[in-house]
Amino acid sequence: MQPIIFCDWIPFAPAAGGAGRPAAAPASIRSRPEFHFMVMTDSTQTLPSQTTRALLELRNLILNGELASEERLSELTVAARLNVSRTPVRAALQRLAEEGLLEEIVGGGYAVKTFTERDVQDAIELRGTIEGMTARFAAERGASPMLLAKAHELIDAVDEILRQEEVSEEDFERYIQINEQFHKLLIVMSDSELLAREFNRMTRLPFASPSGFVKAQVRAPHAHLILTLAQEGHRAVIEAIELRQGQRAEALMREHARLALRNLRYALADAKAIKRIHGGALIRTVVDI
Repeated sequence: MQPIIFCDWIPFAPAAGGAGRPAAAPASIRSRPEFHFMVMTDSTQTLPSQTTRALLELRNLILNGELASEERLSELTVAARLNVSRTPVRAALQRLAEEGLLEEIVGGGYAVKTFTERDVQDAIELRGTIEGMTARFAAERGASPMLLAKAHELIDAVDEILRQEEVSEEDFERYIQINEQFHKLLIVMSDSELLAREFNRMTRLPFASPSGFVKAQVRAPHAHLILTLAQEGHRAVIEAIELRQGQRAEALMREHARLALRNLRYALADAKAIKRIHGGALIRTVVDI
């Protein structure tokens, strides 16, 4: 199958003086659900460049464990560490607090947030609820043939990975990329800007994303089985959407999201596995308490 191009418009145009700025898409393009597949995840493009840099670098420091859970942060110390002024740092700290990675301290400043196992379980359940709604909307409203064709293309790509007896780390990386595309595609199929915004907001916490705990399975003896179960979930959801079975699509998607709970339990029981999770250092286990 030939690769499918979703949109022939690039959301960027030169401004006066040579600076770049986001450009508005033509109405004929914005009305197509496929357009949102390309731009729905770019939540930083309207931020000033220094703020964007501070946001991305600070987020990575937190998720990579270089800033420990409950570590206190001030504008001054962060600005010195990132070598930027305090104004973009202030905006970055506020954004990360909104995303849930930081919490404000009484009296000023922020601290890196710690998450309990229950917090993560709740995040996974909430994602399942949102994705269940997207699958139901996609079925009831009718997904376009082009989007359905893309879904089958992604399913076929995962089938190719699973034909191997053993799944390598490179295969896992490829699977994660395909899995992320599949879940974003479902959001587009729902044709709901509101659900797209909520999905974006929810999955800014890395362990709430569809692939949040997949890497924990890289060395697991049952890795192939876990990926196979997830793949069957994808196949069943797309079948329900094609048949316009809204309630079935919603139930299947919610159950599919709960596979992450199994991956979570495995990761929390294995110190090496939890280290492979982006943001895993923020999760407090029973041993930590």
